[in-house]
Amino acid sequence: MSQRFEGTDNYVATDDLKVAVNAAIALERPLLIKGEPGTGKTVLAYEVARALDAELITWHIKSTTKAHQGLYEYDAVTRLRDSQLGDERVKDVRNYIKKGKLWEAFTAPKRPVLLIDEIDKADIEFPNDLLQELDRMEFYVYETNETIRAEVRPVVIITSNNEKELPDAFLRRCFFHYIRFPEAETMNDIVEVHYPGIKQKLVSEALRIFYDMRKVPGLKKKPSTSELLDWLKLLMVEDISDEMLKERDPTKLIPPLHGALLKNEQDVQLFERLAFLARREGGPPRPGQ
Repeated sequence: MSQRFEGTDNYVATDDLKVAVNAAIALERPLLIKGEPGTGKTVLAYEVARALDAELITWHIKSTTKAHQGLYEYDAVTRLRDSQLGDERVKDVRNYIKKGKLWEAFTAPKRPVLLIDEIDKADIEFPNDLLQELDRMEFYVYETNETIRAEVRPVVIITSNNEKELPDAFLRRCFFHYIRFPEAETMNDIVEVHYPGIKQKLVSEALRIFYDMRKVPGLKKKPSTSELLDWLKLLMVEDISDEMLKERDPTKLIPPLHGALLKNEQDVQLFERLAFLARREGGPPRPGQ
């Protein structure tokens, strides 16, 4: 394949992630992306589509999603009702077939990127039920007696938050990549992409607090990249300086505007307890300690 992914202006891709994307494209295998929520798995598909100048077809998976919905759905109930009403449409069964995302991807005029987002949300049989279609890039429509076949294999990107294990047979057919949580240096590059020209002192102080917070034992939900970006935006809007962030008053162990970073009451209470202990002991321990 001549097309290669080298990252984009809006997305900082590590070298190993670029290698993974290009390997999956070359092998014509689905790319399975895992990683913590908020590490840019879904956004990757958007940026790959942009970099390859391809249409992005997105299939967001829910707990109720069934594999056949990705192929097509036949609405027999509406057809029966229309036949009782004497509707002319009943003569053509195609009027009652709703094309799924795989059908869209297989029949796209130019090679698209197909994102199957959060595959681990569906039941355990879901990945296996898609194996044959993703392997052969074709499926049969019984109602119309036709085979839908991909002329050009779409670039398939599948994301998982590791909520449940995926079947071995499915994993064998994918090229796998785990997006590690970004190191401070990479995170700095990500911040610069989103907020060009942001004050470096503010970023370095905010990053120090952010990574300290992620180290706190017992945290139910670690703050993610997207939450850091939201927090930085608020710090700029509220004109909070790096000096204000540096303030180590034990009563202010929870950083300002922490609602962007801490997303449940247990974690807020955890930090409040840390602040209480710091006050009692007379020293302001850093959150990561």
